[in-house]
Amino acid sequence: MHVPEKWQLEKQADIFAFIEKHSFATIVSPSLQSTHVPLMLDLENHCLIGHFARINPHWRELSEDVSQQHLVIFHGPHGYISPTWYNNKPAVPTWNYAAIHIKGCAEILTADATTQALELLMQKFEPELLVDRDVVSAEYQEKLSRGIVGFKISIEVVEAKAKLGQHRSIEDQQGVTAALSKSPSAEHQALVNYMHELKLGIGNKV
Repeated sequence: MHVPEKWQLEKQADIFAFIEKHSFATIVSPSLQSTHVPLMLDLENHCLIGHFARINPHWRELSEDVSQQHLVIFHGPHGYISPTWYNNKPAVPTWNYAAIHIKGCAEILTADATTQALELLMQKFEPELLVDRDVVSAEYQEKLSRGIVGFKISIEVVEAKAKLGQHRSIEDQQGVTAALSKSPSAEHQALVNYMHELKLGIGNKV
């Protein structure tokens, strides 16, 4: 991914927070085989954890050559930016967005580690399922576990980009922030909320 210095997301805490929040990712292997999956961030072991359906042949690429790097793409908030929102003219339309690319080698998990990964996934998105086992019983979970293949991808290369208009003048940033805030678009609302979260592109005067 092309990441000009002015759009680099540099703080590790911001990068990991982004991955935690936007955890539905795209895995792309050297053959260009790709799969969309939720991934868990394992900070202790500096890796990403997930699973494939066993019928998905993509998992075999992760097991055949453990020295190959795979690309993981995390997509964040994005939206169209109108040139009419800028104070300075002339200007052209653009698209602001945030994305993170992770590159790393992969390893297939053992059955026990895969079960633990599933429970971590439920713990994150719906922890009640681990308390009330009427919905996802241990027996049912064990049965379904035979139909999946767990894996982990080491975090070796990180490319983080936040193109949020922070390079433009304060007046232009304020115009964009105001327009996004008034927009009925859910994408625009997510984008401006993220800009405020990072304090980027919102026209703050230093």
